[in-house]
Amino acid sequence: MNIAIVGTGYVGLVTGTCFAESGNQVTCIDIDATKVEKMRNGHVPIYEPGLEILFERNTKQGRLHFTTDLADGVRNAEIIFLALPTPPGADGSADLSFVLKVAEDLSDIITDYKVIVDKSTVPVGTAEKVAEVLGKKLSKDLFSVVSNPEFLREGVAVDDFMKPDRVVIGTSSEKAKTIMTQLYEPFVRQGNPIIFMDERSAEMTKYAANSYLATRISFMNEIANLCELLGADVDMVRKGMGSDSRIGKRFLFPGVGYGGSCFPKDVQALAKTAMDQMYDFKILNAVMKVNDLQKEILSTKIIKYFDGNLANKTIAVWGLAFKPNTDDIREAPALTIISRLLNKGARIKAYDPEAMDNVKKVFGDRVEFCTNEYQALEGADALAIITEWNEFRTPDFKRMQQLLKNNAIFDGRNIYDVNMIQEMGFHYDSIGR
Repeated sequence: MNIAIVGTGYVGLVTGTCFAESGNQVTCIDIDATKVEKMRNGHVPIYEPGLEILFERNTKQGRLHFTTDLADGVRNAEIIFLALPTPPGADGSADLSFVLKVAEDLSDIITDYKVIVDKSTVPVGTAEKVAEVLGKKLSKDLFSVVSNPEFLREGVAVDDFMKPDRVVIGTSSEKAKTIMTQLYEPFVRQGNPIIFMDERSAEMTKYAANSYLATRISFMNEIANLCELLGADVDMVRKGMGSDSRIGKRFLFPGVGYGGSCFPKDVQALAKTAMDQMYDFKILNAVMKVNDLQKEILSTKIIKYFDGNLANKTIAVWGLAFKPNTDDIREAPALTIISRLLNKGARIKAYDPEAMDNVKKVFGDRVEFCTNEYQALEGADALAIITEWNEFRTPDFKRMQQLLKNNAIFDGRNIYDVNMIQEMGFHYDSIGR
């Protein structure tokens, strides 16, 4: 098929590259001319394991193209995916201005039937708004608007796209249903379902799924905090809970709170949608409150260890991205933790395998960025582990002891065994243990 992807952010670029990998002709469209030129020259603007290989292969084989010209990009497309930003507004609602502006532009361009797909995470009722904008200038037989939410996990997004657990498609059009089935059948050959539903239910499915996962995380963080007060071990509690088939093992790891581009924004947007309907979504409001407080847990432990005085103290930070295997720092707990430590007078030496360039844009020279994890420890009074990159899991502990002044580790991801690390002589403070 001929496919157009409007927007080359995280979702758009992964979507376009993976569709090209399955043999489709894909044109990715973006208003950022510099970004488009870099992609034409083979530069992948985001870090995502496995994406660069597919990107290079499909650009070389002529299936993946890039342009700033919307009209040229969609001219031959049978399907147009809208993968545009929907940032939260001041009141928490998703900003649809980018989506609706492109819909308006498309209404001046389209001359034959197109399937317009909302790929961005959008509030319930957005498909109807897009259809309304298109319908002001276009005949109803020239387009169908479909909701097709993405369920990509950063760090494993290529696998998630190529082998999805399910594909959710919201449409009331039989013609669009047939086209979308043909598009996605190669990705579900192992039997995972393509689930068709109405547009509003598809839009709600994405928000419900992410909000439920965020709820599990906040719940376990509350359990972890209570475990510390009661002298219980949250690792044991997690294993006992996760072995119950009704609960399952995933998203039960406590830590310093969730971040990223999806959970914070989606939970906030769903809570705002509920508020607009005069419905008090008590659980979601609590989830957000718990997460905000959890981002301060690790810095509070560090401040307490130094009796509230961080002047002239150097804290090494391992991990800046909101999760491993990405350079994404949107709503990353590290930003909150570092800001609080800096405000208390601490000096910060930080290392992350991928996210340092992005964090430099936030803190500039207020943070010293290091070439590896051990350089960050040189002269540091304590270590804060914020992101659980694999290379941090089995470090050279003897070397760490030589470099750290106080042998103090504050582990926001519980990556070390408590007994082992304490027997080595470290002061070790983790979450819920």
